[in-house]
This record gives sequence, C-alpha cells and structure tokens, in this order.
Amino acid sequence: MTLLTDNRTDCDISEFINTLEAVARESLAFEGFDDKCEISLSIVNNREIHSINKQFRHIDRETDVLSFPQLTFEKGEVPEKNEKGEIILGDIIISIEKAKSQAEEYGHSLKRELAFLTAHSMLHLLGYDHMTDGEAKVMFEKQEKILSNLGITRG
Repeated sequence: MTLLTDNRTDCDISEFINTLEAVARESLAFEGFDDKCEISLSIVNNREIHSINKQFRHIDRETDVLSFPQLTFEKGEVPEKNEKGEIILGDIIISIEKAKSQAEEYGHSLKRELAFLTAHSMLHLLGYDHMTDGEAKVMFEKQEKILSNLGITRG
C-alpha cells in the first residue's frame, strides 16, 4: 500500500503519519483487501473542506472528513491503476481544525481522532456507507475493532 499524504495546512502532522498509515493498513487487512493499492490522504483547514463539501456534496458547511472512493466493487469492474500497478483506492480529506475541535469535545487525543476519521474513511473507500441505522452500526463496530487492533483507544 502506498499512502500519499498532502498537508495543505500550517499544522505539523508528522508525528501522526505512521499512525494514519497503520490505520489504513489495518483497515485493508481487516477487510481482507490484499491487493496493492494507493490511497491519497489530504489534511486541509475548515475553509477548504467546506468548499469541497459544497462543490461535490452540495452541503454548504465544513465537515470532519470526506471520502472519494474510486472503486464501486461491482462485479466485472476493472480498477484504475497507478504507474506501479497499484489499484487507486481513493481519496481521504480530513479537516485538521475539525479534528482538533472534535478531539477536545470527545475528550480524547488528536491522534485518536485522526485515526478514527482515517478508519471511517477507509471503510468508505472499501465500499461501506452509513445511510441507514444498520449500515451505521456495522461501520461503527468495524471502526472500533480496527482501532482496538492497533491499541488506539479513546483515552
């Protein structure tokens, strides 16, 4: 797996990159996705994620994370690959400002919040959604198990 990171803020996230890569890898392993793949992870501010959310989802406000899957997981789909032959799985965009405020609100570390948002988004890239209560329950349980497997707790 290749994780392409793009920090478009003045916030230093270098201490979190290994954790976020571990979360991405664990998410893939948890779901049994063993194909070589590329994932793009961008860290942005509230203003930028607001603009992206408005442009692509027609929701006029900031959000914590956006996911842009490249695969539909439909039978017969031929996935796009990069120059290294890796499947381009999709893009994750996280608002660092929103992550910081949510970490404070929920009483846990920024590392834990970024890990949670990454796990959540990885599940979207792997075909999951949370449009119904049942789907949300499945996603939440998977997110918590992925983080637990890595020893990332709410503390």
